[in-house]
Amino acid sequence: MGKIRRVSGPLVIGEEMEGAQIYELVEIGKEGLVGEVIGLEGDNVIIQAHEDTLGLEVGEEVRGTGSILSVELGPGIVGAIYDGLQKSLTDLMKDSSFIKRGVKSPALPRDKKWSFTPKIKVGDTVNEGDIIGTVPETELVEHRIMVPPGVKGVVEKIGEGNYTVEEPIVWLKGDRETKELTMVQRWPVRKPRPYKGRLAPSGLLVTGMRIMDYLFPLALGGKAAIPGGFGTGKTVALQQLARWSQTQLNIYVGCGERGNEMSDVLYSFRKLKDPATGRLLQEKEIFLANTSNMPVVAREASIFVGITLAEYFRDMGYDVLMVADSTSRWAEAMREIGGRLEEMPGEEGFPAYMGSRLASFYERAGVVECLGAPERKGSITLVGAVSPPGADFSEPVTQNTLRIVDALYSLDVSLANKRHFPTISWLTSYSLYVDAVRDWWNQIDSGWENLRANALSILQQEAELEEIVRLVGPEALPERDKLLLLAARMIREDFLQQSAYHEVDTYSEPSRANLMMKTISKFYELTQAMLDSGVSVADVRSSPIVYKISRMKDIPHEDFEQRIKELWLEMESSLVPQKGGVL
Repeated sequence: MGKIRRVSGPLVIGEEMEGAQIYELVEIGKEGLVGEVIGLEGDNVIIQAHEDTLGLEVGEEVRGTGSILSVELGPGIVGAIYDGLQKSLTDLMKDSSFIKRGVKSPALPRDKKWSFTPKIKVGDTVNEGDIIGTVPETELVEHRIMVPPGVKGVVEKIGEGNYTVEEPIVWLKGDRETKELTMVQRWPVRKPRPYKGRLAPSGLLVTGMRIMDYLFPLALGGKAAIPGGFGTGKTVALQQLARWSQTQLNIYVGCGERGNEMSDVLYSFRKLKDPATGRLLQEKEIFLANTSNMPVVAREASIFVGITLAEYFRDMGYDVLMVADSTSRWAEAMREIGGRLEEMPGEEGFPAYMGSRLASFYERAGVVECLGAPERKGSITLVGAVSPPGADFSEPVTQNTLRIVDALYSLDVSLANKRHFPTISWLTSYSLYVDAVRDWWNQIDSGWENLRANALSILQQEAELEEIVRLVGPEALPERDKLLLLAARMIREDFLQQSAYHEVDTYSEPSRANLMMKTISKFYELTQAMLDSGVSVADVRSSPIVYKISRMKDIPHEDFEQRIKELWLEMESSLVPQKGGVL
């Protein structure tokens, strides 16, 4: 036990703390504020407080806990709402609408009993990572109880029935002693969980957003960034990912974002249903709320708490998506702590180690062969928002992130000003996962890659013609260029533009997106042949087919395929070369 020597914002210097270890959790002052040791100088320690230090006085106690910042892993996580330190906000809100400093709340319910079904029998030899039983946590998630890393032995006794997370369920005889296993594990947040082997990302992460699924696909186990200036829709894009991505579990981390946005997320998820199963989305979601009015240094902890939870469910063999909104706020917290520690600043005042700290987070994504039996694969897909000041993508956080990720969804302020959402720019975004998802897409349509390449080519040619259009106007262009501009506009407005708040258009299955693109491509091919017969683009624009294509996104899912087939038949009968050049 030591005492406070100096307080500087979230930075606390403690003295007489001989024996403390780096990253050890400590309790500060009379209220027991949570802090972490980040530096040692003899018997003095440098502590970053994860709670507001207002009112702390020199001489108050600092108590070491002997443990480092860890998370509790077990039944009760799915559907929970945590703060950045994994305190259950659901439990804290029962007593008060305001969270007091120093208050403690266990991450997992201690009094709730879970129905445990064993998957092993007495006499079996089990090793780390083996699945020893299951718990039906929600209708969408079966919680698989695993042997903790570093533990092995022979099963002496096993329970079956209803247990709390702290009651023993399996007794293992080891080399020296018998070890009791419960349903809960504890794991340090900054230490990656072990796995057997690493695999290349493969298969499409179905997001329901056409521009992502079709043009710039993200593979399961991939890493992506969504940078954008103020008002470009980063938060809505991440909410869409957390809502509709077809993974077994989604984790939403609100890192330094506005409280009203986080409240909107928590409120909306209580009503939304998973399109694949029809169950409430809350049954496959985990929320970490560390809003902008919460202590700044807890932002780093929230990011690592989220990725550790993701690794735990990955080890069960699940595909997990984690979104972080936003990593820029985390970097700002690092800059503040670095300034108070008087560290040598790097570019724009950020610490020199910011790049490696970002990499240590993003590199925990991927597809892995899990430890233990039965053999299984799991994945973590990471998507982080970046908030560059003034939409300047040359700033350090964005540039360091781009060195790590393999997919970029660049949000464009000019698109936001035109009310084109999502504002993902088709000219500056990219994905390096096209080869990884090719086999997946070929099962839907073997022509996907050509359709995608043609659409991107049309959009690129439109961008090249824009300067000429600004100088001489669109009517001075040749007819074929006019038709290309019409096709590009249809791709932009009728395919890429997608409303997050439209009852039907908010989620678009890949098969639906493919039919939409094939319809636009078919229209373009048929009208090109019409131009050769002398039909003008002005006559093509006046065709009722153009309007019907523009309303494709409003067609209900159950009627979509039939209505598109009817539209194709109508196109084949009406969009034909005409003698005399009249449509």
